[in-house]
Amino acid sequence: MIPVHDFFIALVALHIVAGLPGLISFWAPIFAKKGGAGHRFWGRIFTASMLLTGCIAIMMSTTTLIAPLPTHPHLHDHPIFSQAAQIRGIFGWMMLYLALLTINLAWYGWRAVRHRADHARNRGPVNLALQGLLGVAAVNCAIQGALIGQPMMIGISFVGVAAVGTNLWFILRPEPAFYEWRLEHIKAIVGAGISVYTAFLAFGAVRLAPQLALAPGLWAAPMIVGLSLIFYHRRVVRLRYGKSEGAVVEAVKSLWRRSHGTYAKE
Repeated sequence: MIPVHDFFIALVALHIVAGLPGLISFWAPIFAKKGGAGHRFWGRIFTASMLLTGCIAIMMSTTTLIAPLPTHPHLHDHPIFSQAAQIRGIFGWMMLYLALLTINLAWYGWRAVRHRADHARNRGPVNLALQGLLGVAAVNCAIQGALIGQPMMIGISFVGVAAVGTNLWFILRPEPAFYEWRLEHIKAIVGAGISVYTAFLAFGAVRLAPQLALAPGLWAAPMIVGLSLIFYHRRVVRLRYGKSEGAVVEAVKSLWRRSHGTYAKE
């Protein structure tokens, strides 16, 4: 039987190998021509990497929850992480939450593109189930954070709650605007990037420099960069396609007024 620590180290190695292509390929679709061959190619690599990395992270977090101290023996003299409860909270429950957040956003962003011409298919069972799982994981992360006195766990849980709320708002809409799938795709894919960069920086710091693991800047930096990218690209899309939608609406109204002879009344 493989010792718990050896099994966990193997998972860490797989996690790094699976995640590195995603960390690198994340930037290519951001700067490539939207909808072009390069954008689609690197986008597929990023999505596949995030889904695989998230699944491995679930295995890592589960192993940590079962055996917190054997999986993290290098933290035996850490002032905080030498406690089993703290390891379970940060590297168990919070990693599980971040893994589900990454999987949720990667899958949701991919399906938004795939089903752009058939919005009803966004209400598939996998997409809806992922919203429920992430919602439960986010609430649990906040509860576990409160139990061990880690406000950072409580704060980061709101990201998942916001993701579930906005995802469902789009999924359950009967007829969203023709360009809204682009907005959701941007939000989700960049959000997955924020999640995985946060996890790599924070959890990686625990091994290289444990004293930095809870540094606020380490957690805030990916979110600030990611949110800036989301707001910028969503603004570009709204400016470009929102005007087109307005022109179409006005054209339809004009045709209706002409057919009903309402110009004279106006």
